[in-house]
Amino acid sequence: MPSEPPTLSVVVPVFNEAENVLPLLAEIEAALAASRMAFEIVYVDDGSRDDTPKLLAEAQTRFPRLRTVRLRRNCGQSTAIREGVKAARGRLIATLDGDGQNDPADIPRLLAALPQGASPLPLVAGLRRKRRDNWLRRVSSRIANALRSRMLKDGTPDTGCSLKLFERETFLELPFFDHMHRFLPALFRRQGLEVVMVDVGHRPRARGVSKYGVMNRLWVGIVDLFGVMWLQRRMTSPEIANKE
Repeated sequence: MPSEPPTLSVVVPVFNEAENVLPLLAEIEAALAASRMAFEIVYVDDGSRDDTPKLLAEAQTRFPRLRTVRLRRNCGQSTAIREGVKAARGRLIATLDGDGQNDPADIPRLLAALPQGASPLPLVAGLRRKRRDNWLRRVSSRIANALRSRMLKDGTPDTGCSLKLFERETFLELPFFDHMHRFLPALFRRQGLEVVMVDVGHRPRARGVSKYGVMNRLWVGIVDLFGVMWLQRRMTSPEIANKE
Protein backbone atom coordinates (compact mmCIF):
# COMPACT_ATOMS: atom_id res chain seq x y z
CA MET A 1 0.00 0.00 0.00
CA PRO A 2 1.49 3.40 -0.99
CA SER A 3 2.39 5.72 1.90
CA GLU A 4 0.55 8.64 0.34
CA PRO A 5 -3.19 8.56 1.12
CA PRO A 6 -5.47 7.93 -1.87
CA THR A 7 -7.92 10.52 -3.16
CA LEU A 8 -10.80 8.03 -3.38
CA SER A 9 -11.87 5.23 -1.05
CA VAL A 10 -14.47 2.75 -2.29
CA VAL A 11 -16.38 1.44 0.74
CA VAL A 12 -18.23 -1.86 0.34
CA PRO A 13 -20.26 -3.30 3.26
CA VAL A 14 -20.86 -7.06 3.04
CA PHE A 15 -22.71 -9.69 5.04
CA ASN A 16 -22.49 -13.33 3.89
CA GLU A 17 -21.48 -12.40 0.33
CA ALA A 18 -18.71 -14.96 -0.22
CA GLU A 19 -19.79 -15.68 -3.80
CA ASN A 20 -19.59 -12.01 -4.76
CA VAL A 21 -16.33 -10.95 -3.11
CA LEU A 22 -13.82 -11.80 -5.84
CA PRO A 23 -15.98 -10.94 -8.89
CA LEU A 24 -16.90 -7.52 -7.48
CA LEU A 25 -13.34 -6.72 -6.41
CA ALA A 26 -12.14 -7.43 -9.96
CA GLU A 27 -14.86 -5.16 -11.36
CA ILE A 28 -13.96 -2.28 -9.03
CA GLU A 29 -10.29 -2.56 -9.96
CA ALA A 30 -11.13 -2.64 -13.67
CA ALA A 31 -13.50 0.33 -13.40
CA LEU A 32 -10.90 2.57 -11.74
CA ALA A 33 -7.64 1.22 -13.21
CA ALA A 34 -7.74 3.64 -16.15
CA SER A 35 -8.27 6.59 -13.82
CA ARG A 36 -5.33 8.71 -12.79
CA MET A 37 -6.92 9.06 -9.36
CA ALA A 38 -5.24 7.12 -6.56
CA PHE A 39 -7.78 4.87 -4.87
CA GLU A 40 -8.24 2.16 -2.27
CA ILE A 41 -11.00 -0.38 -1.65
CA VAL A 42 -12.31 -0.79 1.90
CA TYR A 43 -14.44 -3.88 2.51
CA VAL A 44 -16.37 -4.00 5.77
CA ASP A 45 -17.32 -7.54 6.77
CA ASP A 46 -20.45 -7.03 8.88
CA GLY A 47 -20.11 -10.18 11.00
CA SER A 48 -20.39 -12.68 8.14
CA ARG A 49 -20.83 -16.34 9.03
CA ASP A 50 -19.84 -17.79 5.65
CA ASP A 51 -16.46 -17.76 3.85
CA THR A 52 -16.48 -13.97 3.32
CA PRO A 53 -13.71 -13.29 5.93
CA LYS A 54 -11.51 -16.04 4.51
CA LEU A 55 -11.91 -14.85 0.92
CA LEU A 56 -11.20 -11.25 1.87
CA ALA A 57 -8.01 -12.27 3.67
CA GLU A 58 -6.86 -14.26 0.64
CA ALA A 59 -7.85 -11.48 -1.77
CA GLN A 60 -5.43 -8.99 -0.19
CA THR A 61 -2.50 -10.69 -1.91
CA ARG A 62 -4.21 -10.37 -5.29
CA PHE A 63 -5.62 -6.88 -4.74
CA PRO A 64 -2.99 -4.70 -3.00
CA ARG A 65 -5.38 -1.74 -2.83
CA LEU A 66 -7.78 -3.78 -0.69
CA ARG A 67 -8.16 -3.02 3.02
CA THR A 68 -10.60 -4.81 5.31
CA VAL A 69 -12.54 -4.07 8.47
CA ARG A 70 -14.26 -6.95 10.27
CA LEU A 71 -17.07 -6.41 12.77
CA ARG A 72 -17.46 -9.06 15.47
CA ARG A 73 -21.23 -9.22 15.01
CA ASN A 74 -23.75 -8.14 12.41
CA CYS A 75 -24.56 -4.47 13.06
CA GLY A 76 -26.41 -3.48 9.89
CA GLN A 77 -25.53 -1.64 6.71
CA SER A 78 -25.41 1.89 8.14
CA THR A 79 -22.95 0.93 10.88
CA ALA A 80 -20.82 -1.02 8.41
CA ILE A 81 -20.69 1.95 6.04
CA ARG A 82 -19.77 4.34 8.83
CA GLU A 83 -16.98 2.07 10.08
CA GLY A 84 -15.67 1.81 6.53
CA VAL A 85 -15.72 5.59 6.10
CA LYS A 86 -13.93 6.04 9.44
CA ALA A 87 -11.22 3.58 8.33
CA ALA A 88 -10.93 5.12 4.84
CA ARG A 89 -7.95 7.33 4.00
CA GLY A 90 -9.41 9.07 0.96
CA ARG A 91 -11.01 12.52 0.97
CA LEU A 92 -13.69 11.20 -1.37
CA ILE A 93 -15.84 8.19 -0.54
CA ALA A 94 -17.76 6.05 -3.03
CA THR A 95 -20.15 3.46 -1.61
CA LEU A 96 -21.82 0.51 -3.30
CA ASP A 97 -23.54 -2.71 -2.26
CA GLY A 98 -21.51 -5.90 -2.03
CA ASP A 99 -24.13 -8.01 -3.82
CA GLY A 100 -23.03 -7.04 -7.33
CA GLN A 101 -26.25 -5.23 -8.29
CA ASN A 102 -24.51 -1.83 -8.41
CA ASP A 103 -22.16 -1.54 -11.38
CA PRO A 104 -18.68 -0.27 -10.38
CA ALA A 105 -18.29 1.07 -13.93
CA ASP A 106 -20.67 3.87 -12.85
CA ILE A 107 -18.22 5.23 -10.25
CA PRO A 108 -16.32 7.34 -12.83
CA ARG A 109 -19.66 8.85 -13.87
CA LEU A 110 -20.28 9.96 -10.29
CA LEU A 111 -16.79 11.46 -10.14
CA ALA A 112 -17.38 13.34 -13.38
CA ALA A 113 -20.53 14.90 -11.89
CA LEU A 114 -18.60 16.64 -9.09
CA PRO A 115 -18.65 20.42 -9.65
CA GLN A 116 -15.19 21.90 -10.09
CA GLY A 117 -14.03 24.14 -7.28
CA ALA A 118 -17.07 23.59 -5.05
CA SER A 119 -16.50 23.47 -1.30
CA PRO A 120 -17.99 21.63 0.40
CA LEU A 121 -18.82 19.15 -2.33
CA PRO A 122 -22.39 17.91 -2.86
CA LEU A 123 -23.65 14.39 -2.45
CA VAL A 124 -23.64 12.64 -5.82
CA ALA A 125 -26.28 9.89 -5.74
CA GLY A 126 -27.06 7.16 -8.23
CA LEU A 127 -30.53 6.99 -9.76
CA ARG A 128 -31.66 3.55 -10.95
CA ARG A 129 -34.03 4.22 -13.83
CA LYS A 130 -34.62 0.53 -14.48
CA ARG A 131 -34.68 -1.71 -11.40
CA ARG A 132 -33.64 -5.35 -11.78
CA ASP A 133 -35.42 -6.64 -8.67
CA ASN A 134 -38.48 -8.84 -8.26
CA TRP A 135 -41.91 -7.19 -8.33
CA LEU A 136 -42.35 -7.19 -4.54
CA ARG A 137 -39.12 -5.31 -3.92
CA ARG A 138 -39.91 -2.84 -6.72
CA VAL A 139 -43.39 -2.13 -5.33
CA SER A 140 -42.24 -1.77 -1.71
CA SER A 141 -39.40 0.52 -2.80
CA ARG A 142 -41.75 2.64 -4.91
CA ILE A 143 -44.14 3.08 -1.97
CA ALA A 144 -41.33 3.93 0.44
CA ASN A 145 -39.73 6.41 -1.98
CA ALA A 146 -43.04 8.16 -2.66
CA LEU A 147 -43.83 8.47 1.06
CA ARG A 148 -40.34 9.63 1.94
CA SER A 149 -40.23 12.22 -0.86
CA ARG A 150 -43.62 13.61 0.14
CA MET A 151 -42.79 13.90 3.84
CA LEU A 152 -39.12 14.92 3.71
CA LYS A 153 -39.26 16.95 0.47
CA ASP A 154 -35.73 15.83 -0.37
CA GLY A 155 -36.35 15.89 -4.14
CA THR A 156 -34.80 12.43 -4.55
CA PRO A 157 -36.70 9.73 -6.45
CA ASP A 158 -34.34 6.88 -5.51
CA THR A 159 -32.68 7.33 -2.13
CA GLY A 160 -32.21 3.55 -1.75
CA CYS A 161 -29.48 3.28 -4.39
CA SER A 162 -26.27 2.50 -2.50
CA LEU A 163 -24.05 3.91 -5.25
CA LYS A 164 -23.11 7.32 -3.83
CA LEU A 165 -20.15 9.70 -3.71
CA PHE A 166 -19.38 12.24 -0.98
CA GLU A 167 -16.64 13.85 1.07
CA ARG A 168 -15.48 11.82 4.04
CA GLU A 169 -15.51 14.64 6.56
CA THR A 170 -18.96 15.84 5.53
CA PHE A 171 -20.40 12.35 6.02
CA LEU A 172 -18.86 11.95 9.47
CA GLU A 173 -20.47 15.23 10.57
CA LEU A 174 -23.96 13.90 9.84
CA PRO A 175 -26.13 12.62 12.71
CA PHE A 176 -25.72 8.86 12.91
CA PHE A 177 -28.51 6.35 13.50
CA ASP A 178 -29.35 2.86 12.28
CA HIS A 179 -30.61 2.84 8.66
CA MET A 180 -29.28 6.37 8.05
CA HIS A 181 -27.85 5.26 4.70
CA ARG A 182 -31.40 5.31 3.29
CA PHE A 183 -31.78 9.00 4.11
CA LEU A 184 -28.48 10.51 2.97
CA PRO A 185 -30.04 12.98 0.47
CA ALA A 186 -32.32 14.41 3.16
CA LEU A 187 -29.46 14.55 5.67
CA PHE A 188 -27.17 16.34 3.21
CA ARG A 189 -29.89 18.85 2.35
CA ARG A 190 -30.46 19.35 6.07
CA GLN A 191 -26.85 20.55 6.23
CA GLY A 192 -27.51 23.03 3.43
CA LEU A 193 -25.65 20.94 0.83
CA GLU A 194 -26.67 20.08 -2.70
CA VAL A 195 -27.59 16.64 -4.03
CA VAL A 196 -26.69 15.75 -7.61
CA MET A 197 -28.48 12.80 -9.22
CA VAL A 198 -26.73 10.66 -11.87
CA ASP A 199 -28.40 7.89 -13.87
CA VAL A 200 -26.74 4.54 -13.12
CA GLY A 201 -27.30 0.95 -14.08
CA HIS A 202 -28.83 -1.76 -11.93
CA ARG A 203 -28.22 -5.48 -12.32
CA PRO A 204 -30.09 -8.56 -11.14
CA ARG A 205 -28.46 -10.46 -8.33
CA ALA A 206 -26.39 -13.18 -9.97
CA ARG A 207 -25.04 -14.91 -6.86
CA GLY A 208 -26.01 -15.24 -3.21
CA VAL A 209 -29.23 -14.44 -1.37
CA SER A 210 -30.78 -11.05 -0.64
CA LYS A 211 -30.75 -9.93 3.01
CA TYR A 212 -33.74 -7.59 2.61
CA GLY A 213 -37.49 -8.13 2.52
CA VAL A 214 -40.63 -6.06 2.93
CA MET A 215 -40.44 -5.96 6.73
CA ASN A 216 -36.86 -4.71 6.99
CA ARG A 217 -37.00 -2.42 3.94
CA LEU A 218 -40.46 -0.83 3.87
CA TRP A 219 -41.88 -0.81 7.40
CA VAL A 220 -38.62 -0.11 9.23
CA GLY A 221 -37.94 2.71 6.78
CA ILE A 222 -41.31 4.28 7.55
CA VAL A 223 -40.52 4.28 11.28
CA ASP A 224 -37.13 5.92 10.63
CA LEU A 225 -38.83 8.50 8.42
CA PHE A 226 -40.42 10.17 11.43
CA GLY A 227 -37.02 10.37 13.13
CA VAL A 228 -35.52 12.19 10.14
CA MET A 229 -38.48 14.59 10.10
CA TRP A 230 -37.74 15.33 13.77
CA LEU A 231 -34.11 16.11 12.86
CA GLN A 232 -35.19 18.41 10.03
CA ARG A 233 -37.46 20.45 12.27
CA ARG A 234 -34.68 21.00 14.80
CA MET A 235 -31.97 22.08 12.37
CA THR A 236 -30.81 25.70 12.37
CA SER A 237 -28.54 27.15 9.69
CA PRO A 238 -26.39 29.93 11.16
CA GLU A 239 -25.13 32.67 8.84
CA ILE A 240 -21.52 33.46 9.73
CA ALA A 241 -20.80 37.17 9.37
CA ASN A 242 -17.08 36.96 10.01
CA LYS A 243 -14.45 34.31 10.68
CA GLU A 244 -10.89 35.21 11.65
